Amino acid sequence: MILLNPELADKYFAQGRSVLLAGGHYNNWEWIATSLNQQIKHMAGAIYTPLSNPFFEKKMRRTRGKFGLKMIPIKNVTSFFEESKDQLTATVFGIDQSPRHPDRCHWMKFLNQDTGVMFGVEKYAKALNYPVIFCNINKVKRGYYTYQFSLLTDQPGEEPEGEIIESATQLLEKQIIALPQYWLWTHKRWKHKRSQPESSIPVKI
Repeated sequence: MILLNPELADKYFAQGRSVLLAGGHYNNWEWIATSLNQQIKHMAGAIYTPLSNPFFEKKMRRTRGKFGLKMIPIKNVTSFFEESKDQLTATVFGIDQSPRHPDRCHWMKFLNQDTGVMFGVEKYAKALNYPVIFCNINKVKRGYYTYQFSLLTDQPGEEPEGEIIESATQLLEKQIIALPQYWLWTHKRWKHKRSQPESSIPVKI
């Protein structure tokens, strides 16, 4: 797993700025988790939902963190950013998971479906003024992968509401359409429906 353009993140390291990385469950995302901390100057971390099984939770944390990646439980994200404000970090957000609360997410068209997307990467980018970078993974051949950074914005406070997460999700969608076999189709991406405004709910007669 080779990062083709580490200089994009390293530029912000030189400026003394932490970054946020956005990506999906596409291609070999697990290898990014294990290799990222070796290929950039920032301290790498990844936000995740802990597993309910203690054995597999411990095993997953050990596997993903074996080369220095810091695993951040989703409930500890705010405290992580507060505690690491004096460090230069690169924090990975998975943007293609189904949100827990359909009323607290951003809705958009994704793969021709009305889709609720998690808003975390945009929320923290705006709150902390961190650049947002998209991770594009490419399979070269069996066992060989590359990934490339694409800058979404380094002035998140100037972006319209929803622009950052929509841009990231559209880049992921473009990857999936080109090579759909590499996306994790088995997760329940569309288990939620958008809540209807009260005035638009049909009245039963």
